[in-house]
Amino acid sequence: MTVFRRTAASLLSPAERRFSQVLAEQMKMRDGLNVSASEVRSWERSLPVVAQDLVEAGLGQVEMLIEYRLPLTSKRADVVLAGVDRRTGGDAYVVVELKQWSRAEVWDEDPTRVLVHNMTGRPKLHPALQAKGYTDYIYGFLVELADRPEALHAVAYLHNAARGDVVDLYDAVEDDRTRLFTQSTRGAFVDYLRDRFAPAPGRAAADRFLSSEVRPSKQLLAHAAREIRDRDQFVLLDEQRLAFEIVLHAVERARREDLKTVVVITGGPGSGKSVIALSLLGELSRRGLPVLHATGSKSFTETMRRHVAKGSPRTKAMFKYFNNFMEAERNDLEVLVCDEAHRIRKVSANRYTPARLRTGRPQVDELIDAARVPVFLLDGQQNVRPGEMGTLEEIREHARSKGLSVQHVSLDEQFRCGGSRKYEEWVLRLLGLHEGPAEPWTGDDDFEVSLAESPGELEALLRVQHEAGRTARMTAGFCWRWSDPRKDAGAYEQSLVPDVVIGDWARPWNVKGDRSIGDAPPSELWATNPGGFGQVGCVYTAQGFEYDWNGVILGPDLVYRDGRLVPRRGASRDPALRPKTVTDAEAAGLILNTYKVLLTRGMAGTLIYSVDEETQKFLTSLLG
Repeated sequence: MTVFRRTAASLLSPAERRFSQVLAEQMKMRDGLNVSASEVRSWERSLPVVAQDLVEAGLGQVEMLIEYRLPLTSKRADVVLAGVDRRTGGDAYVVVELKQWSRAEVWDEDPTRVLVHNMTGRPKLHPALQAKGYTDYIYGFLVELADRPEALHAVAYLHNAARGDVVDLYDAVEDDRTRLFTQSTRGAFVDYLRDRFAPAPGRAAADRFLSSEVRPSKQLLAHAAREIRDRDQFVLLDEQRLAFEIVLHAVERARREDLKTVVVITGGPGSGKSVIALSLLGELSRRGLPVLHATGSKSFTETMRRHVAKGSPRTKAMFKYFNNFMEAERNDLEVLVCDEAHRIRKVSANRYTPARLRTGRPQVDELIDAARVPVFLLDGQQNVRPGEMGTLEEIREHARSKGLSVQHVSLDEQFRCGGSRKYEEWVLRLLGLHEGPAEPWTGDDDFEVSLAESPGELEALLRVQHEAGRTARMTAGFCWRWSDPRKDAGAYEQSLVPDVVIGDWARPWNVKGDRSIGDAPPSELWATNPGGFGQVGCVYTAQGFEYDWNGVILGPDLVYRDGRLVPRRGASRDPALRPKTVTDAEAAGLILNTYKVLLTRGMAGTLIYSVDEETQKFLTSLLG
């Protein structure tokens, strides 16, 4: 793991008085990123303050690990101090979160966030809770710290603030391993450092910290097992249990015979892939086996963190993204459960990726290499973005190139836990994704399909279900602009723009970002928060989720012509379908897959409306 290391004494030496500028240049070379002038000024002002305090405490040989990146994340801690524990002689570490704030107060609406004087934007996370969160995360993943929580402490240091100007921030500091210091309590900080560290070199402790194996700790696994395994919603049906047991058998065989195996579970919407994924995560955690859950969808991962790991920051750490494994050690995990694996991309690297990691290595190889038993759960007809490569064939090809066997479990022939298999087959024929022409819908006792005569009628019918306590959402093809929120009166007040306009009916898209706008939830919670009703969802927020009643608006990018539904790339507003990005044939396939996803979100019924008159007539012939 790349990190900048300096002892406190060396950081104050004449040769490194301009260390912040050197650091900025090194970061540019290391990460291939531009470092802002404000970041340079922050290092220039903050790092020497901490170094000076250490030197004054007689701790000039304590190592400062600057801009330490937390394992398997993109988050960075400002400084981790590494040295010798004064009392025990063992390793001692302190995560220091540095803030240049001069005045701040706890936000009335949420005591975990603070309002900072002369700083615009939304409230900030409480710095002491931020530092504590970093320590909890590090403790959960560094094997070197297993069973030694006392070795790792947290400090928030507001070195420009007087205690009286941030006094109510102290109310949130309740943990005896988390402290808050300011400029006016600098003497107490120096005393704290003397009490924490012995006046001895910290290089060996820093070496052990940086070279530690990275995997979920037994404590984290046990906690996740309690949070996940015994929940009622994760009880498996008989057929789901079969797929679950097949994976456990592969894990046991891999351990018994020292054999690496790749498992792929395929199934359409409603086949219970995510239930199996979460059940595996809970059971393997209970057994103490190093396991993590990963997806390629922010909406899906954040929903898992919020609902599955509700109230447990430690359990949230079990849910990762596919691109978190670029630097993972080979087979450090026993099992990596890759949910929604159809979202796997060609490569993990993007424009923000450090230059040293832009190797062109396929993302699927990173995921296969990360665990002794990588498990992929996917639907091969849900690739909706250019560069998504998650298919059974692709995974098989990469596994076989490594000399690995692949065990495939198909759920499609076994069961469907919700919705209608008959309807799914009808959709595949409708879109030309299955052999045979589109056919009239002949009904299903457990599933309803209707054609709405207008978007207003579609919304009204969904509202009846929503107000009856059922989950209902409406979605559309990406055929209208998607504006940023309007700024209304007040520092934090915004409103959504009704971009989806059809005649005299207009509604906004779901929220773009990770902050609520009025009653509308963040994008990742649109499908699960009741406030999501009333906005139009797109495929990127709907994919991976199911709700009772599903309303779908077919935009002008999919129209009926010459006896079949035809994708029209020119009518799409999806930036992922730019001509320079994909060919016409690829764009057509992605549009069809998009509507396959949108049309198969409902568990009790689906309502459909097309903005194109000829297409609406065609659908009338099928649905009446």
